[in-house]
Amino acid sequence: MIHLADESTGSTGPGPSLAQEMHDAFSETGLFSSSRDFEYRPQQQRMAELVGIALEKQQPLVVEAATGVGKSLAYLLPSIRRALDSKRKAVITTHTINLQEQLIHKDIPIIQKLVGDFKAVLLKGRSNYLCPTRLKRALAETGDLFTAFEAAELAKLLEWSESTRDGTLSDLTFSPTARVWSMVCSEAHACTPRKCGPGSNCWYQAARRKVAEADVVVMNHTLFFTLLSSNEETLPEDGNFLFPRDFVILDEAHTIENIAAKAFGIHVSESNIRFELSRLHNPKTRKGFFSLLGEREGVELVLTAMSTVDGFFRAAENRCKFSTYAREFRVREPDFIADTLTQELLRIAKVAERAGDTAKNENTKSEVHDLGRKLIAVSASIKAWINQEPEEHVYWAERTGGESRTLALHSAPIDVSPKLRDIFFQPGKACVFTSATLSVGDDTELRWFRRRVGAENCTAACIESPFDFNKQMRLYLVKSMPQPGTPDFEPALCERIRHFLDLSDGRAFVLFTSYSQMQTMADLLEDHCARQDWQLLVQGRGMARHQMLKEFKEDTHSVLFGTDSFWTGVDVPGEALSNVIITRLPFAVPDHPVTASRIEHLEKQGINAFMEYSVPEAILKLRQGVGRLIRSRKDKGMCAILDNRILSKPYGRAFLASLPECPREVMP
Repeated sequence: MIHLADESTGSTGPGPSLAQEMHDAFSETGLFSSSRDFEYRPQQQRMAELVGIALEKQQPLVVEAATGVGKSLAYLLPSIRRALDSKRKAVITTHTINLQEQLIHKDIPIIQKLVGDFKAVLLKGRSNYLCPTRLKRALAETGDLFTAFEAAELAKLLEWSESTRDGTLSDLTFSPTARVWSMVCSEAHACTPRKCGPGSNCWYQAARRKVAEADVVVMNHTLFFTLLSSNEETLPEDGNFLFPRDFVILDEAHTIENIAAKAFGIHVSESNIRFELSRLHNPKTRKGFFSLLGEREGVELVLTAMSTVDGFFRAAENRCKFSTYAREFRVREPDFIADTLTQELLRIAKVAERAGDTAKNENTKSEVHDLGRKLIAVSASIKAWINQEPEEHVYWAERTGGESRTLALHSAPIDVSPKLRDIFFQPGKACVFTSATLSVGDDTELRWFRRRVGAENCTAACIESPFDFNKQMRLYLVKSMPQPGTPDFEPALCERIRHFLDLSDGRAFVLFTSYSQMQTMADLLEDHCARQDWQLLVQGRGMARHQMLKEFKEDTHSVLFGTDSFWTGVDVPGEALSNVIITRLPFAVPDHPVTASRIEHLEKQGINAFMEYSVPEAILKLRQGVGRLIRSRKDKGMCAILDNRILSKPYGRAFLASLPECPREVMP
């Protein structure tokens, strides 16, 4: 069934030409019917029509397309038709790398075969690309700027640069140190169209030229918001986003609120300040631009500033009342700490400007000037954080790193909906927000999500899955469990997990909301998995996420224990994943500053924040986790939810109403 929230657009009747074209293309005898993998899905056809209407009428659309609808093709074909017919640029943004790669390597090539050639490119963030100009400069000044170990890394990068496919970090076969990569990656001051023009073999500028010519540009949400706020990268024009005559499709849109909040906030870290200062002068190696340029005053200022950085952040840390396990401390008032740092950073920036002016080498000059500008920007961010400007943000300090903890200062807007409303949901803005999970309970008009992103007056549609969950899935619910924190909880949880792993003979994701609890359960169940000859893959035990997924897919009886990043964006069709075990309902930590501030904001309006924010947010994440199980019409499996609150609490009904209709069994 397809639920449509706003029928005033005319989308329920004969649509405009693009909508009609989509209706025909996704019909049983349409454009896709010649493909042996095509199966007619009215849900996919309807979504493509709605996207066609939104793009042709230059208006926004919010659409949930449940797993199995085939939403990628349903928005790609109308987007590509619109881009080609009207000479516009389609910008497709996603949250996960997996989906970006699926679009570029699988879905877009399908459409290219059907409609003819067009240009589609994947754009990564600038710092992902090697800049040959900066690499050449770094190699020329190795003795003054780099240690012997770092010089060896530069030599390896030079060798790699001669064979790399795209010049990005993902193509590297080793991991360079952060300092070395920062000196050779693309940066705006050194990697420009003039300095790195055609013939320079600059991968970033080549990518930029491809983007300028492309009909379709794929990127991630974070990069999209970064470019949106960057004067250098954006080309603002009425009705556009990043490029003249563009429109945007935001897939995995359930993540947009949090990504936007981070993008619009302040972020200053102790480690980053030290890092930038050490590029001017590293006290340990005595290398850096100030040493290279004979800038003795700059060296002395950096040495003093390193001590001041430590004093400033230790003073902040001492004022924060961190509990034993807390990483964050909310700062509620301005002038939380004295500003002992910004003037020193500004003095160093002034010396950097002077030193850069005297540099004979133009590349060195631009490097030093850029470092000065970065220190000025950091100073401004510190001042804004201390003064708590703007006012409608939440501010906090956060401990990062392992045993040698450092501190970072952050802020984020409490409510991003006004800003998102201005960016996306104004007249003449053509954009589509889509995801498999936007609705909460029976909220088929997507009201909750639309309020969170400022899309209250936007057309919305909820398109259900074509999968037969009654035949493909079985849901197990647990009626009794000890309370977390009691002596009986961990043994009971361990026994429940073991029971359901035995039912599916491994082949399971076990999803946790607590990293420490995941590690404890892994330790307790390791021997059992070994006896059953199941490979146990545990997040955080040395194997990269993509490698864990590869091992899991190849070993059909393996078991994967994961936390946050495995709840979403993971696609494992087939028998390798036949069981998803949810250990706890995924409520956000209520005392995280961002969550706490949102709750307070709603309560000030007289709104029940638990029911109107905490529960809906947890429901969407639960739907994402459960959604890992059935990925195709051929998949069959079971899902076990071990948190008995879904049965014992009144709000549990909202969770159950959001899950697929399938046979359910309540365990004692």
